[in-house]
Amino acid sequence: MQQIVDLEANPEYQALGVPLVSIAFDSPDVLAAAGAQSGVGTTPLLTDTDQSVSGSYDVLQWAVKTGEPGHTFILVDADGKIAWIRDYGVVESSMYVDPLEIAAQVGEALE
Repeated sequence: MQQIVDLEANPEYQALGVPLVSIAFDSPDVLAAAGAQSGVGTTPLLTDTDQSVSGSYDVLQWAVKTGEPGHTFILVDADGKIAWIRDYGVVESSMYVDPLEIAAQVGEALE
């Protein structure tokens, strides 16, 4: 959740005008509690317990050992098509990417 909080607060990312949406396998109650505890602002925390969204965007190809998606970012255009996708995997038990890196890569994809 810290990734979301930091992207919400990052001026470079916010300047792109690209809204965030988080999708996870957790239940809505678990996501709501974790979001509130972490200080997530306006980013929707959506659940994908049936894995239909993850499957539709083919992110399960990078699933972690539990079968859940890794740390994948997807930029979806106005037509619902993937304009950019990047899986960062899990490095040293961390699922965190510097918000400036995300902002730079999404910015390039928007050009």
